[in-house]
Amino acid sequence: MSFCKDCIVAVTHEGTPTGKIEQIGGVETYVALPEGDYPKDKALLLLTDVFGIKFPNNQLLADDFARNGFAVYIPDYLNGDAIIDSMFGNPNWDIGRDWFPTHTAEQTRPPLDKVIAGLKERGVTTLGVAGYCFGGRYAVDLALENAVKAIVISHPSLLQVPADFEKLLATSSAPLLINSCEKDDMFPPSAQATTDELLGAASTTSVNARSSGTGCAEHRLTERSGTQGSSGQSQERSGALPSVRCSLGSLK
Repeated sequence: MSFCKDCIVAVTHEGTPTGKIEQIGGVETYVALPEGDYPKDKALLLLTDVFGIKFPNNQLLADDFARNGFAVYIPDYLNGDAIIDSMFGNPNWDIGRDWFPTHTAEQTRPPLDKVIAGLKERGVTTLGVAGYCFGGRYAVDLALENAVKAIVISHPSLLQVPADFEKLLATSSAPLLINSCEKDDMFPPSAQATTDELLGAASTTSVNARSSGTGCAEHRLTERSGTQGSSGQSQERSGALPSVRCSLGSLK
């Protein structure tokens, strides 16, 4: 199993996260809540890439979503073993050999399920999911199980095309939004075209968004780049919000 180089390159955003890490279902979870009143029965799960819940960009992204009215939870489904930059300084370290074998569905899905169960115990009845790269796989899985109301996947990896989308159309009622890019080894143009054909031909509430970015670095533009807008907010963070609102607006 392998990723393209941009899937495992990170640039840290500027800003100070305002959420907090707490235990939900016995699993460390980054929690970002809106100011003031918000619907306590609705929540957004942010499923991260391989950099996990303590990577500042992921926390800042959750904070931005929370400021737009969503209670946001980032479960540590990587079991405290996210990828860190120092790993890439070791010439003997290989992500496929040294990391993926201990981060399969067998190891990473149970913590996610524990957090979902913990949220239900807190009264959450409606979930939306925003999945990035590694997290895109689980976003699709939860939609296939009809466990969530809507999903957004950005630069998804580990998907089976066309099988996953055929199953989604056949079994899931969750609206789908895909943020992708023109060149992407994990979701290549051929897979994008097949997905477009499937979604375009179906009579469904699903939607498919195609980014105009070039290169696999588009994933970094939605989660891990460092470009700042005139307001000082990272452009990739503010740019992700309309996508989430589009598919997850029904959560409000």
